[in-house]
Amino acid sequence: MGSLVRRLFDARDDALPYLTHQQETVTRGELRERVAKQAAVFAGFGIGPGSAVGLRTPPSFTQVEVLLALWRLGAQVMLFDFRLKPAEVAALCASCRPQFMVRAGSNVQATFGFRPEYEVVTECRGTGRPADTGHRLVQFSSGSTGRPKVIGRTAASLAAEVDRFAGITGMPGEGDRVLLLSSTAHSFGLVAGLLHSLAAGASVVFAPRISARDLLRTAVDHRVTALFGVPMHYELLAAVDPPELPDLRVAVSGGELMPPDVAARFTERYGVPVGESYGTTESGVVAMDVGGTLRPSVGPAAPGMVVRIRQDELDVALDESPYLFDSGGTQYADGWLRTRDRASVDGTGAVRVHGRADSLVVIGGLKVDLTEVENVLRGHPAVEQAVVVHEGVTEAYVVTAAADSAVGVGPSAEELLRWCRERLADYKLPRVVRLLEALPRTSNGKLVRQPALLRERAPRP
Repeated sequence: MGSLVRRLFDARDDALPYLTHQQETVTRGELRERVAKQAAVFAGFGIGPGSAVGLRTPPSFTQVEVLLALWRLGAQVMLFDFRLKPAEVAALCASCRPQFMVRAGSNVQATFGFRPEYEVVTECRGTGRPADTGHRLVQFSSGSTGRPKVIGRTAASLAAEVDRFAGITGMPGEGDRVLLLSSTAHSFGLVAGLLHSLAAGASVVFAPRISARDLLRTAVDHRVTALFGVPMHYELLAAVDPPELPDLRVAVSGGELMPPDVAARFTERYGVPVGESYGTTESGVVAMDVGGTLRPSVGPAAPGMVVRIRQDELDVALDESPYLFDSGGTQYADGWLRTRDRASVDGTGAVRVHGRADSLVVIGGLKVDLTEVENVLRGHPAVEQAVVVHEGVTEAYVVTAAADSAVGVGPSAEELLRWCRERLADYKLPRVVRLLEALPRTSNGKLVRQPALLRERAPRP
């Protein structure tokens, strides 16, 4: 992994700008020096080749330099989304057992907007264990059983993905300025946004806040040439009258499928088609259409990627299982990763994705397993049954036992929502909790998961 870090830095001139926020810019050379200093500090804690390190910081210059410093030392980095609640982090650490936890020293839950720098706190965990595989990036993704999948990427896998992006026509190159809105804790923002830009000599620009006003002001001030985000960002921008952005030539959406009407509104206002990047945490980018000319397909398979359609679902060829701690179930078998996305491939080789085939949904570019939300609700002592569905918004339908049998009073919807808020990241929370006397079932006894039928059974507000 240290070799990959050196390769990324050595690919372009040290004088080129790399990270920018408002009036602060860090060049590639300055970042190289910061990474070296951070690596020396971490080495003093005993972090080295094969160390298992959890990293939990908000998107920032600090996150980038710490991640690269740990990789330079050959550590395995477990990348925790800073939005996870302490209970969620504790549950993941109980199974993965990192030897060290590196986190932002301030209260990141109170952070409002982008901050370039954070104090770094390194904790040694006596119950941790070193990495026993060659994976150097570990990420977490909810599975269909509610148990998080632990996904590992090797240095070779990450290097191959960086090369795939370099081989895709239209990707930003040297001199481009990329306004990066996608989360750097997730694959598209991390690899397409940060690592590809480092390899290609592009500059990564961060906005102070996710508001249309701040995004557009940043785009104007820094003359951004490319925009990477999720559909939510494009919907936000398409709702306002934009200033002139003569330098903008590329806009790509990743994380979830772009609604065609949102893409059309953005293109009408900005004159730039919205491209599509489709991938998985396990494999990285699978297919991409940078120019946004192939919708409703997500573009052809990326260079070097082999895909197939099996039982109307998309499979991706991988040399080895990406799952750690037996967390993948049957999703990888015989050299193929089952994406569980319903898909087809046309005569030109373009991939069209038709939606999820299981309980995993994507909200704001972030994957949410509805089964996990159901399990949290069922953990409430007064909840007997729960079904969570997503159709535009996430809704929970719950049957409760009376808290006091004498008066027949159970927990309110607001109390159940508070229960979830204490145990789930905010993006996983149901928008609505509806209390029912009984949940509808099919003729063979299975709980019905059709949103329309559930709404019919719910009492009117």
